[in-house]
Amino acid sequence: MKFSDKHSRQIEEKGLTLTQVEEQLDKFDRKIPYTDITEHASIDRGITKLDKAAEIKYIDTYEKEHHALEVLKFTPASGAATRMFKFLYKFLDNYNPKKDSINSYVNKEREPDVRLFFIGFEKLPFFDDVLKFMNKTEIDRIKDSDAFNYEFVRTLLAEKGLNYGNYPKGLLPFHRYKNHLSTPFQEHLFEAASYACQNGKSKLHFTISKQHYNKFIQKEQEIIHHIEEKTNCKFEISYSYQSEKTDTIAVDLKNRAILDSNGNLVFRPGGHGALIENLNAIDADLIFIKNIDNVVVNTYAEEISRNKKILGGKLIELQQKAFKFMEMLHNGVSDEELNTVLHFLFEELNVQISEEFEKFSRKYQIEYLIEKLNKPIRVCGMVKNEGEPGGGPFWVKHENGSVSLQIVESAQIDKKNDYHQSILKKSTHFNPVDIVCGVKDYQGNKYDLTQFVDKKSYFVASKSKSGKKIKALELPGLWNGAMAFWNTVFVEVPLVTFNPVKTINDLLKPTHQIK
Repeated sequence: MKFSDKHSRQIEEKGLTLTQVEEQLDKFDRKIPYTDITEHASIDRGITKLDKAAEIKYIDTYEKEHHALEVLKFTPASGAATRMFKFLYKFLDNYNPKKDSINSYVNKEREPDVRLFFIGFEKLPFFDDVLKFMNKTEIDRIKDSDAFNYEFVRTLLAEKGLNYGNYPKGLLPFHRYKNHLSTPFQEHLFEAASYACQNGKSKLHFTISKQHYNKFIQKEQEIIHHIEEKTNCKFEISYSYQSEKTDTIAVDLKNRAILDSNGNLVFRPGGHGALIENLNAIDADLIFIKNIDNVVVNTYAEEISRNKKILGGKLIELQQKAFKFMEMLHNGVSDEELNTVLHFLFEELNVQISEEFEKFSRKYQIEYLIEKLNKPIRVCGMVKNEGEPGGGPFWVKHENGSVSLQIVESAQIDKKNDYHQSILKKSTHFNPVDIVCGVKDYQGNKYDLTQFVDKKSYFVASKSKSGKKIKALELPGLWNGAMAFWNTVFVEVPLVTFNPVKTINDLLKPTHQIK
């Protein structure tokens, strides 16, 4: 495509080059790069199930060692709450309180989520806030229950109401305690204090949308003193935005770049995989990653903290061994030591060793092992699959024939490939995004994380713009292709550690309700 001077300037202002945008356009014409999964990861075949003794050992390792390390909690939090209320927006659009009952709407539209919402909405943390707003406008005088319920939803979502659908998800009330409501933002601070408070201070980083910055700062100022007093931990909170240079161009269904009403090229955020740039900018030894909507009420806080320490202790032990072996390899190793390194890579880091290794010269054997060891390490919690949509742990074959452990999203798997579908159906575990990362080498230098991205594992997503269908590229996901060439270890964690709020009805689950 030939770009006009205006479009060239627009591209440059984003921090992109013409070549990069042309490469993006070229990807739409290529065959979708599905992931070549060879088998699902399972217990003792890619996933470690720890016994009680091992759990105690790793907790002890973490508690002894983490004070000497820079620990940070990294939380992707840029999402708006719109998707949480999707079925309620549809209800407002399609339900006519003058013609239908809510029950008939539910049956006709096959919307059981609406029924569940109204059965349990009094248990939602913001129920009283909506009532107070309704009282102000005297809507509470409505006696008909269906009309009341309709007005409740309208007050919850309307711009002139509470407008919750346009809030950042991290600042919505998720939990109702005796004396206050708590947001995911607040819960992440409490959680960080329980396992990542060092010398009385805990560091957190939130990736947010630029338009939400002032809201987060306001909330931080409102609650920080109270939480610091309650936890006896000071917080150092930082924020970043998804860089515009990670935006990708949008096209129509014929793969032609589209223009907006002002004649400008249309770009879209490149998906959560773009956050590898944000992660790369952080200087820390151990980085815990968890999504903003995965929180629980404080009844379960001790168990959450315990499992975080287990993952952290496991990573610390793996790093200590990897660093020791890297020094050995650089200083010269005996045959016995070489075999020890081989065993560590294969048994503990899940690295598949070339069948030709024994034929390599000694010099190349050492270079080969250094290349395999000299990578960032991530320890990822995995929960048993309970039918949640999303990614899971698989063994993946790469273009060069090597096989490695990867987190793979269902969208990366070819639905028309019967063999891959059979593997998907057999999968036993799910990725809850419960990850601890080691991002420095044995000499204390920070890795350039952008060098470990599989740039071929992008998505082509279907979107809409002004009512028209368009296509957009999404960069390799943060814990999928963006970490494809890390050394990866999967550990089974209990289901209680995975409590995402994808729809508003998820807040009715026990882990979000005070007992």
